[in-house]
Amino acid sequence: MTMPWTADLGDGTYRNPVLNADWSDPDVITVGEDHYLTASSFGRVPGLPLLHSRDLVNWSLIGHALDRLEPDADFAVPRHDCGVWAPSLRHHAGRFWIFWGDPDHGIQQINAEDIRGPWSAPHLVKAGKGLIDACPLWDEETGEAYLVHAWAKSRSGIKNRLTGHRMSPDGRELLDEGTILVDADTLPGWFTLEGPKLYRHDGWFWIFAPAGGVETGWQGAFRSRTFEGPYEERVVLAQGTTDINGPHQGGWVRTAAGEDWFLHFQARGAYGRVVHLQPMRWEDGWPVIGDEGEPVLVHRSPAAPERTVGAPASGDDFPGGRYGRQWQWTANPRPGWTVGHGGDGLRLSCVRTAYAHDLRALPNVLVQRLPAEEFTVETGITLNSTEPGAKAGLAVLGDAFSWIGLEAGPDGTARLVHRYAETVAEHERDAAHPRPAPGAGVRVRIEVTRGARCRFYADTGDGSGFQPSGQVFAATPWRWVGALLGLFATAPAGTGPSGTAGFTAFRTTGRPRTV
Repeated sequence: MTMPWTADLGDGTYRNPVLNADWSDPDVITVGEDHYLTASSFGRVPGLPLLHSRDLVNWSLIGHALDRLEPDADFAVPRHDCGVWAPSLRHHAGRFWIFWGDPDHGIQQINAEDIRGPWSAPHLVKAGKGLIDACPLWDEETGEAYLVHAWAKSRSGIKNRLTGHRMSPDGRELLDEGTILVDADTLPGWFTLEGPKLYRHDGWFWIFAPAGGVETGWQGAFRSRTFEGPYEERVVLAQGTTDINGPHQGGWVRTAAGEDWFLHFQARGAYGRVVHLQPMRWEDGWPVIGDEGEPVLVHRSPAAPERTVGAPASGDDFPGGRYGRQWQWTANPRPGWTVGHGGDGLRLSCVRTAYAHDLRALPNVLVQRLPAEEFTVETGITLNSTEPGAKAGLAVLGDAFSWIGLEAGPDGTARLVHRYAETVAEHERDAAHPRPAPGAGVRVRIEVTRGARCRFYADTGDGSGFQPSGQVFAATPWRWVGALLGLFATAPAGTGPSGTAGFTAFRTTGRPRTV
């Protein structure tokens, strides 16, 4: 079985993206010979994914730092463009630290002695609307601590500037009212300055920050001899003559071998923000990223103590009835959404809801990122409910959605259904005519080709094998978030037992078998 995507080419080189999925707004650190990465998780739960690598090319997902989003009531329903924006990951005084901005509440901080936790409860460092993209810095020479953040105009009316604070060394409070470190309105041609990462290097304070928008922007670097400024600026990475649009917003690391590298994202529509790795060097006191300031597609791999080819998991056998780390809920989970058991396979309760007609409004959808540009996903579904309207399916979920699976018909017998809803539609409708599903079980498949074009298939067990269903569906992103693969089970609003649904052998493979 092939993985949907691997960046390691096996000959001492790698190809970009090194993370070919929606690991938005990545930040990365090196501790000894290990590299750790976190990314935006917005309104999905658990939040703040934690990835590990020994070589910056091959990554595995080792957990999450945030079990639930607060305030709980705000995230009891899907809020896809809210929650955790652009976190920063640091290691200081023997502890791991993550700071992030929630655009509706303020700047939060958690910390842990071990990257796998336990992590402290979120602490509100600065309350306010529109405070985003927070990054701390501990100056190891002076013992002083600092914080920089950007602004979301949608909440604050402010954008295109970076604000800095002095911070208590324990990371729990800010010691001043804040200073505007960079006002990009005064820089000709600069707009939407955001996503700052704060560093100390060679006697300078450095702010690495993107501008120009996620689709079309560039990476800037700013330096000053003092934290308060003034800062000089330079564009250090831009699309140039390449096909890599908007290369920006990420983190700089220096490896144990003394090499400098920069990880950043590329916005790719329904696929979300995929992560690229660029070589970096210092020349005349400034960073030079990529190939003389333009992104590379293939490059020599970083020097590393070991190399194990791999990528974050996407397939899942659900051993012992448990789902893997790659899965998140679309809102804070509630007891009873999953059903524990001793065997393999996932069991979901058919959660009663008035919103079964619109997957975008359901909190009980178990989702994961699209794992590559081209891939096939396949799973088996059983519906253990005879209540008319109970249903379960495999979905491609975004601002528009489509799903295929089982529904209990008016007489309670299971039937194969394929539904979709356009971006502007409030209710789903049939993408293909419902048909009988003998035995209340079905195996479904989605083949995804370039442009996130999705072709749905089903095998009802009648001997005809996999048959195509409906028209090709073009996946769409949410605001800030790529499309997602989802598993769900629902029942009409009401009371009493509603049944369950089973999912088995969730498989993701590389290039589709057919086009």
